[in-house]
Amino acid sequence: MNLNPRRVALLVAANTALAPFAIDAYLPAMSALADSIGASIHHTELSISVFLAGFAIGQLLFGPLSDRVGRKPVLLGGLVLFLLASLAITTISTLPELLAWRFVQALGGGACVVNSAAIVRDCFSGREAASVMSTMVMIMMVAPLVAPVVGSGLLYLADWWLIFVFLAVYAAFLLWLMSTRLPETRDPGQPVASFRQVLANYASVLRHREAMGYICAVAASFGGLFAFITASPYIYLEYFGLSPAMYPVVFGANVLVIALSNRVNIHLLVRHSPQQNLHFGLSIQLVAAMALALAAALGLATLPVVVLLVMVYAGMIGLITPNAMSALLDHFGHMSATATAMMGGIKFGSAALAGVMVGIFEIESLWPMVLTMLLASLIGNLGLRRLAGKPAHA
Repeated sequence: MNLNPRRVALLVAANTALAPFAIDAYLPAMSALADSIGASIHHTELSISVFLAGFAIGQLLFGPLSDRVGRKPVLLGGLVLFLLASLAITTISTLPELLAWRFVQALGGGACVVNSAAIVRDCFSGREAASVMSTMVMIMMVAPLVAPVVGSGLLYLADWWLIFVFLAVYAAFLLWLMSTRLPETRDPGQPVASFRQVLANYASVLRHREAMGYICAVAASFGGLFAFITASPYIYLEYFGLSPAMYPVVFGANVLVIALSNRVNIHLLVRHSPQQNLHFGLSIQLVAAMALALAAALGLATLPVVVLLVMVYAGMIGLITPNAMSALLDHFGHMSATATAMMGGIKFGSAALAGVMVGIFEIESLWPMVLTMLLASLIGNLGLRRLAGKPAHA
């Protein structure tokens, strides 16, 4: 298919950036949103978990659907759903309304993001595909860094509702962009799996012991990361008393460390296997979680200590996710979309569960976040070692 790689990368990255903006842009406004709907900040933070659950379900549902009816109808339908849900959120007055519309918004977001990788696979292969994905990932790394800054600015200009107006406008822009600039990329001659075959493919991934070890590693590390993300509005804005303007600074530091660890991973792969890097990243993450728990127990968990240890914990995502994905797809190259969707569904489901564990009990301390991060790290390390075994040498 004769398409400009950079143009496709920009279109796909702009589309995939919708989800990070939907998750991170309203974090600085969490306290204001909680006050507006008459709920505690802890229960309002559950809207992150609801979004992640809907996002996971959206990927699992709409991935096979896009293989059947085409990328463009599913992508445009997802954008319309996301846009309408974003506008509906601006009218809410209760917590159940917020949770319901965030779930609908997430279904639309899942339909969008699951098509991004599929579009790249449709258009390119080999080195060209890797080049497009690299450009897309580089742009994508900016989204979680920029989103809280944008949210903080919009909160300053008006109130929390303006953030969701912004998300609706962004979705409308993408709707125009994708409908006018992106052709249908699915090959009409491509064989389409039946519903029974899709279920059989998912089951084959679940039955593969080593593959489930890699999925467990990613899901646990992602769950620990979102335990922090879910708790961060309370921890930084209320527990440590940071202003909404400073929140993006301490939050964005984690994104920079993840980007740095991605670069470190590339250099380490010269001498080490992906499995070795994966084990190394999980081990460092466990040490950071244990140090965070020790600091909380000894009363040493000051803002600089928490920020530094969370940065180390979050930074290991750059060593864990790409290596686990690479190792997983070594076993499922013949059905990479199914394996990727399964990993995505489980990791976002784990993130949703971790968020619920942090927010549902309304405990005014660091402990819900700290213990959830520690438990997730223990599960990730034990699951990888028990299911996938010792790392292979380079």
